[in-house]
Amino acid sequence: MQFLSSYWWLLFVFGGSIAGGGRAIMAANDRREERRLERYRIKHAAKAAVLEAGARESMDREVQLRTANRVLAEHDAVDERWFGYETDVVTMLEYPMMTDMRESLTVAFHRAKREADAIRPDTAEELVGREGALTAYRSAVHDYAIAFDAAESEARRRKRGDFSETERDRLVRAQSLLRVALDSAGTPAERQTAYRKARAELDGLVSLPAASYADVERKVAGELEA
Repeated sequence: MQFLSSYWWLLFVFGGSIAGGGRAIMAANDRREERRLERYRIKHAAKAAVLEAGARESMDREVQLRTANRVLAEHDAVDERWFGYETDVVTMLEYPMMTDMRESLTVAFHRAKREADAIRPDTAEELVGREGALTAYRSAVHDYAIAFDAAESEARRRKRGDFSETERDRLVRAQSLLRVALDSAGTPAERQTAYRKARAELDGLVSLPAASYADVERKVAGELEA
């Protein structure tokens, strides 16, 4: 206190320097605080980005899984429509174009089916994380559905219109014989005879899938004599 009372006038000499030093110290402290806050923001921004990326990836996987399941269901639906013809020979004979490989729409449908079947996964999970494979499969099923719609629409429009009257009569007889063959009330001999006659009527007229004949044979009596 004695020193200050004696040398108070030094405040006027060094007061500016002291004040400047104080301001410098405050500025340095402010900069340190800003850097600390910036490091805090960067750290938490990085954590938020990681969490957001994880959530986005999880959402993407869920979307892919839903899409894959939807495409598989569409594939099954088109297959069911085709199997409705393949396992019902009587109905197929109403629309013989569905198996006539001389028809471009029929060929396109069967080709599209093979292509979709070839890349079909066993489960939807197999396509998750494989965007290219999912896109290719979705496109193949889409083409299959469109090709089937086109072939079915034309087959229903034309029905038996491309056949002569004699050929249409053979188709009608074949249908009638197949109904007898598939009638469980008939005797094995009657059913087998009707089936063989139906095959004879269809020989050289229409070409039905082997699966169709196999299904009829199972329903009739198992293995039949050639």
